[in-house]
Amino acid sequence: MSFSFPVSNGMEKDKTLPNDPLIEALFKAGAHFGYSKSRRHPTIAPYIFGVKNHVEIFDLEKTKTLLSKAKDFVKGLGAQGKTLLFVGGKSEAKDAVLKGATVVGMPYVAGRWIGGSFTNFANIRGRVDRMETLVKQREKGELTKYTKKERLLIDKEIEDLKRFFLGLAPMKELPAAIFVIDAKHERIAVAEARKTGIPVVGLLGSDCNFKDVTYPIVGNDSSIASITFFVDEIVKAYEEGTKEKKTQNLKQD
Repeated sequence: MSFSFPVSNGMEKDKTLPNDPLIEALFKAGAHFGYSKSRRHPTIAPYIFGVKNHVEIFDLEKTKTLLSKAKDFVKGLGAQGKTLLFVGGKSEAKDAVLKGATVVGMPYVAGRWIGGSFTNFANIRGRVDRMETLVKQREKGELTKYTKKERLLIDKEIEDLKRFFLGLAPMKELPAAIFVIDAKHERIAVAEARKTGIPVVGLLGSDCNFKDVTYPIVGNDSSIASITFFVDEIVKAYEEGTKEKKTQNLKQD
């Protein structure tokens, strides 16, 4: 893998780089940018190609290999109809996580991770059920029996519950796996997943611990364009799995 570095965007593909559509797409999305060397976690060292303007550059050939392994796993989840929880609370990740999870009808956390979401799932599920019950009662007009002040308090409770738990509504039981953006930022979610035996697929910047994640993908986890690219790749992998499942069901029928 060979690169030259221009003044414009920090990195420019050299003519000697193989003509690979995925590498091209990763490069275009800015997936090659890490953080400064001083922030690098030791486990990420083998995946660093070089440094430009004090910013470490990922080896996109290795990123491609890791992404392929992660996508194969996610594709298997889709083929089995299993739940994949999307997690990304940092501001750059929220929209991509919400949109990606919605496309495949999966649960998500596009905000602060609530401690105990896995390790105390019964309690969390109880809060989700409370939210759904109140929403249904309001839609049916069953809250009219309360005073105006009481209804205002209930409305506030509903909005608070939605802010924290709306994305978890489809998750009736612990997920088969989670996909996180920035394993360091989502360290509590990753720790809970590991404690409960849930595989973790994760986009890792150069400051993350590679060993914390079951299916790590090293790449830029701090830009919207890069995060959106990786989320889209995971979504496409899950969709491929579901399509295969539908095809197999049709053949059996």
